[in-house]
Amino acid sequence: MSRLFAFAVPLLAAILGAVALPAAAFAQADAAKIDTGDTAWMLTSTALVLMMTIPGLALFYGGMVRKMNILATVMQSFAITCLVSVLWVALGYSLVFGNGNAYIGDFSKVMMRGADMSAPFVLGAGMESGAVAFTIPESVFMMFQMTFAIITPALITGAFADRMKFSAMLLFSGLWSLAVYAPVAHWVWHPNGFLFSKGVLDFAGGTVVHINAGIAGLIAAVVVGKRKGYPTEVFMPSNLVLSMIGASLLWVGWFGFNAGSAGAANGRAGMAMVVTMIAAAAAGLSWMVADWISKGKPSVLGIISGAVAGLVIITSASGFVDICGAMFMGLVGGVACFLSSTTLKRMLGYDDSLDAFGVHGIAGILGAILTGVFAREAIGGSAAIGMIEGNSAQVWIQLAGVLATVTWSAIITFTLLKLVDVICGLRVSEEVKRDGLDLALHGEALH
Repeated sequence: MSRLFAFAVPLLAAILGAVALPAAAFAQADAAKIDTGDTAWMLTSTALVLMMTIPGLALFYGGMVRKMNILATVMQSFAITCLVSVLWVALGYSLVFGNGNAYIGDFSKVMMRGADMSAPFVLGAGMESGAVAFTIPESVFMMFQMTFAIITPALITGAFADRMKFSAMLLFSGLWSLAVYAPVAHWVWHPNGFLFSKGVLDFAGGTVVHINAGIAGLIAAVVVGKRKGYPTEVFMPSNLVLSMIGASLLWVGWFGFNAGSAGAANGRAGMAMVVTMIAAAAAGLSWMVADWISKGKPSVLGIISGAVAGLVIITSASGFVDICGAMFMGLVGGVACFLSSTTLKRMLGYDDSLDAFGVHGIAGILGAILTGVFAREAIGGSAAIGMIEGNSAQVWIQLAGVLATVTWSAIITFTLLKLVDVICGLRVSEEVKRDGLDLALHGEALH
């Protein structure tokens, strides 16, 4: 109880202090230092990344489940958007981007406490070294990062589609965003973070978002258990047109995800956009061809899954690699994720319903490691030199970042799922699964 009190008192004080902030805390500063072009691009990127979750991911996942579960599936993405938005402003942003220590932020930014909305934002302000300066206001930076915090737990829902209680999903997603996403994001993206200081390269979230969510999805698929009838019963997608639209929105939104991570409207953002396009296209083609060879026909589900795999594999590398590196990564990512979503899943017997691990986990891991191979100084600067330019040590640094993320995500995800199971139970009843989640959980159904 004393530990809980010691944690709760400073948190409550910080929240109350933030709510009671005088207008002077948002005082006008030297607005001339804010670059309006950079700010406009980051506002646009924020909207694009939000579009990736709603409606992009919602439709992508919704079209792949059975008709009686479509509403429940899209509801998960929408509800997570609402929940994480509130948690992010209240606490998550501070835990990630408060200076804190090497492993977690502090409470200095609870409810955007002390933010100057008119001055350029400096990440790590007040630190003796390592601060990162932006030419945009902190409000825009906070919103852009919020959209990353939103999509990450939403990605996990694909692993346990068709079988988790809505209440359990909400509780797990909220706890996970604070206990898993926030620490990993701090490690990688804050100058104080221990992976940042070791030189781990993650331009736009291949480690923070995709490995993190993919590993959590695998653990969730195992802990929640298989769908009834899996793997003998065939669970056909209900509407691949919805999934095609969702994948297309993800592709377009990913330009904000990757090019927006430059933090400015500059040449690096332009190159990030180019390599994102090339990797997605190459992976879509390679998955399609693998599907064609394996099944005798190229499938819609295959090509859109491949494109998403390409978008994932290039995410860590998007601000560091050239077009040749991106094309190679995309081709490899499409084939690797095809194999993981078919052969590997059947061999190991886990039920990753919509391939959250098979696409995001596998492509995220490959992308993080290959970033250490293909990173070029001409694109990413002197701190981003890969094996292709003689720095083989970067591959080992990337691998260390992968292992740290996998370990933390797996252990804490497992713990949270067991806790939620004790509190409210994880799985819906057999009757609910038979009748469909839409009607049973939400009192609505498609006709």
